[in-house]
Amino acid sequence: MAAPRRPEVYAPLNTLKPVADNVWIVDGPAIRFGLAGLKLPFPTRMTVIRLADGDLFAHSPTELTDGLKTEIAAIGQPRHLIGPNRIHYVWLPAWRDAFPNADVWLAPHIREQSKGAIDFPARELTQGPYPWAAEIETLPIEGGFMTEFVFFHRTSRTLILTDLIENFEPLRLGWLTRFIGRLGGVIDPHGSTPRDMRMTFAKHKPQIRAAVQRMIGWNPERVILAHGRWYETGGAAELRRAFRWLL
Repeated sequence: MAAPRRPEVYAPLNTLKPVADNVWIVDGPAIRFGLAGLKLPFPTRMTVIRLADGDLFAHSPTELTDGLKTEIAAIGQPRHLIGPNRIHYVWLPAWRDAFPNADVWLAPHIREQSKGAIDFPARELTQGPYPWAAEIETLPIEGGFMTEFVFFHRTSRTLILTDLIENFEPLRLGWLTRFIGRLGGVIDPHGSTPRDMRMTFAKHKPQIRAAVQRMIGWNPERVILAHGRWYETGGAAELRRAFRWLL
């Protein structure tokens, strides 16, 4: 009998997991996302950074449970809630309701993509200066479909990506998702930029290449991804490998 397939999510869910000093991840539930009626499961992941003043920077917030809210309160006060690209916004309203003193920061086109779910005042990531600039670099990657904002925490040498690299572990996937993932170039250990996303970068390659070279120049130790296995060590080498199609 074949061994049972591991789930696509990264248990335990909805709890803080330390990865470096003042840096945590939260693995959230799977969402279903796709085009033309074909919806596939995507594991979700948030990154939380505690700034020097104790405020929290929450990148791509995941589902907010009561337990997670209690854990968050124990490490600091959420101050910056980040929607890093146009398709990462689903749980922002819940976090904004729970932490009304936090600023919500939106990548371009989130409001229209959300179809009314984001109906509250927010700040635009395209418009600095950023209150976290002394500790976290902010870098926009602009494509034809969406702009993704990349963040680099200098002290811990942690780079945070959203969809620029996806890296799904095959044993966590069903056969259809695994097949489509291989076609898309996003299966571990060869995770990379999804091929459909690469197509939207066609007119922006020089700028994106320069941005990737800047990321490599930061020499990150770890690269946290929103979907799939992230890179705990050797971050710069993983960037060179994942972006071979561009470099």
